[in-house]
Parts: sequence; structure tokens; C-alpha cells
Amino acid sequence: MAVLSIQSHVVYGYAGNTAAVFPLQRLGREVWAINTVEFSNHTGYGAWRGRVLESELASELVEGLADRKVLGNCEAVLSGYMGDAAIGKAVLNALGRVREAAPKALYCCDPVMGDVGRGFYVKSGIPEIFREEIVPLAGIVTPNQFELEALTGIQVTTLKDAREAIAKLHTLGPKVVLVTSYRGEDAPPDVLEMLASDAGSLYKVRTPALPFKEIIAGSGDATTAIFLSRYLETGDVRRTLELTAASIYGIMEATFNAGSRELLTIKAQEELVSPSKNFSVEKL
Repeated sequence: MAVLSIQSHVVYGYAGNTAAVFPLQRLGREVWAINTVEFSNHTGYGAWRGRVLESELASELVEGLADRKVLGNCEAVLSGYMGDAAIGKAVLNALGRVREAAPKALYCCDPVMGDVGRGFYVKSGIPEIFREEIVPLAGIVTPNQFELEALTGIQVTTLKDAREAIAKLHTLGPKVVLVTSYRGEDAPPDVLEMLASDAGSLYKVRTPALPFKEIIAGSGDATTAIFLSRYLETGDVRRTLELTAASIYGIMEATFNAGSRELLTIKAQEELVSPSKNFSVEKL
């Protein structure tokens, strides 16, 4: 069985598929990667080379997989950053083609749009296609705090707000919601929290906030990939959240200790399989 991952790609560093594919593979998943952009490096450097790939290419590659009659072996579709709204249509097309062959295939959507303090950093039309067409088809959706607000129209400053927004997001369609980063007014300033919900229960896990001087690109992409793989393995949101928090913290800690601007996923790969720290999950 395989995961079809449709995301951006960078030659240097980690973002999109370069951040997601290896964790999936290290956790035992076959991965079919389709790239939506081809950049020299992630955009956080302020300058890069490359281009957004045409949406027709993604659709053509999916048809190539259909020609090989392998789409029935796809257990999940994963999507992340989209260069433009046309890529969203290609993702919808890919999901439709996969589900024709594998009706039970799980769709995990990372609705990459922006972040707290930065606002939106995607082209116009992308937030709308996420809200109206893509998220309703997802089994798992993994917004950060800003994206949770953007998808629901609810300002999230407390856990009460987050609970309300997560509940609204469930009504759009997703069975599982992971908020990959939450820093509310009711959380200590030296921690980072993740929230996960299966519509019946809401869980929280808290890890130390590492004082990075710069944003580490790809951490959300890696978090989503780990969460998807562990959920496919366990089918349990609480256990998945526990394993995901431990693994991504281990990788981030190794990155911070080395003073690296890029994720040290390869160096810290054992954190994916056997995390060195464990964090308690609280049922809210």
C-alpha cells in the first residue's frame, strides 16, 4: 500500500515533499510523490529560483499511475502547499481517480495558507478552494492556528475558541482535526501545544517551545506526514497525537541544538521510529 503525496518540492532544504516523504518512508510507507512547485530552496530565504509547475502535469502523472493499474494500492492521499488554485483542482481530480480504484483511501489535507504573525502567503483563490471544495472531502485536516481561523471564521485566542472552531471544522466534513500549533492566551509562553479531535473527544499535548531565531520551514509538513502515518497504523487519535508530538519535538530539538536553519530530519531519523522523549496527552 502507498501514500500519494501532492506537494511542493525544494532542491535544498526541507519543505513540502522534501519534508514529508522521508518521514513517511522511514515509518514504513511507500510514497508516490507528485511535485506542485520546483524551487531551489524554500521561500523563507527571501530569494529562490524555480517555478510553479502547471496543474496539468499533476493530473497527467496521476493518469500514468492509472495506466499502470496501481491506484488500487493507494491507502491515502496527502496534499500540502499549492502554488495556485489550479493545483487545487488537480488535487481534487487526483483524489477522485484514487477513490475510483480505492474507495476507502484516506485523504489528509494540510491546508497551507499562512501563519500567525505572517498572515496569508498564498495566492488569491486558494483559501476559498480549501474551504469550499477540498476540506469537505478530507478525512484528516491539519491546520495551524491561523489556518483554523481562516477556515472557520472564528478568532482563536483561548481553548474555548479552539474547541468551537474545531467543532465547526468537523461540520465541513473531516473526521479528524489536528491543530499543529496552538499558542493561546491561556497557554504558558514557553510551551507549544497541539490539539487533536476525532469529533467525539478533544486532546491536547504540550511540548517546550524551542527559542528559534527564525521560522523553520517544513515542520508543519513533517508533522502532518508523521500524523498521517501513525494514524494509518493505530486508527487512534490520542495515540497518534502522542507519537507525533514526540517525534517532531525530537527532530526540532536536534535542529535547534545544531543551530541549523533546516530540519535535521535525516540526522535525527531515529526520532521518527523511537522518540527519545514522551509527552503526556490530556483529554479536554
